[in-house]
Amino acid sequence: MSHKEKIAAVETHPILSISRQAELLDISRGSLYYAPLAREADKKHMDMIDAIYTDYPFYGSRRIKNEISDRFGEHICRERVQRLMRIMGIEAIYPKPNTSAASPEHKKYPYLLAGVRASFPNHIWGTDITYVKLETGWAYLTALLDWFSRYVIAWELSPSLDTEFCVSALNRAFGIAIPEIHNSDQGTQFTSSEYTGILLGRKVKISMDGKGRCMDNIFTERLWRTVKRENIYLQSYHDISEANEGLAEFFAFYNEKRRHQSLDYRTPHEVYFGERNITKGRILKVKFFRRSCAQIVV
Repeated sequence: MSHKEKIAAVETHPILSISRQAELLDISRGSLYYAPLAREADKKHMDMIDAIYTDYPFYGSRRIKNEISDRFGEHICRERVQRLMRIMGIEAIYPKPNTSAASPEHKKYPYLLAGVRASFPNHIWGTDITYVKLETGWAYLTALLDWFSRYVIAWELSPSLDTEFCVSALNRAFGIAIPEIHNSDQGTQFTSSEYTGILLGRKVKISMDGKGRCMDNIFTERLWRTVKRENIYLQSYHDISEANEGLAEFFAFYNEKRRHQSLDYRTPHEVYFGERNITKGRILKVKFFRRSCAQIVV
């Protein structure tokens, strides 16, 4: 575990004191109390930003700053809003220069979906990362979504914006099926050699959102709004463990029971499994399990 992950793992416990947890994790107790007031203020303002961004994902830092003032009566500077948005890994979805926080050392792939519409299950998968507010801090959620059926193939929650949790979600998704095209933004998690190497090893075509393309990942953006409005905001999860359990239940509901108007009021599960053309085998069993929404044994 990284130092940040160790700090994120510390929580109020009925038996283990904060000092004992710090000792077991081999971190200094002082690091747990460093600038606590600043962290509380950051979380408070990040929750405000998250609520506004979910309603208006096309808002930039200027509009979010003004909305915070109007909606919550809080007056903060634009630079603070920009800093917190960078920590949260979010930005306004509208055409603008430098849309990605990609690493300059990582290879970028072209956008392959201009004029292309998802025509069948596993034709196109999209992925993204969003911020999840917790009572004790925040976490990051990634998911792989089948664009044709809106079925969530796999998902993962992490206390930090590393690459490992995205790779973990991708590996679980590939235990279910292989898409023809994988689309993402140019973030460092998705351009890393660890991530793209898995895609190339399965001969998946890699598509990445380019500059000025505001609607390339709109299906995943809609998924995030649904998850937050129908689950995260209502549940107010205490910590990452509680969020994992709650999100596992919600994604099972989302896939199996929540009917979509765009799918003629069918569920993603009905469309994904009912209309799927399997060329490399047949479905023998569908097994649902935590954090990966289905496993197909073929």
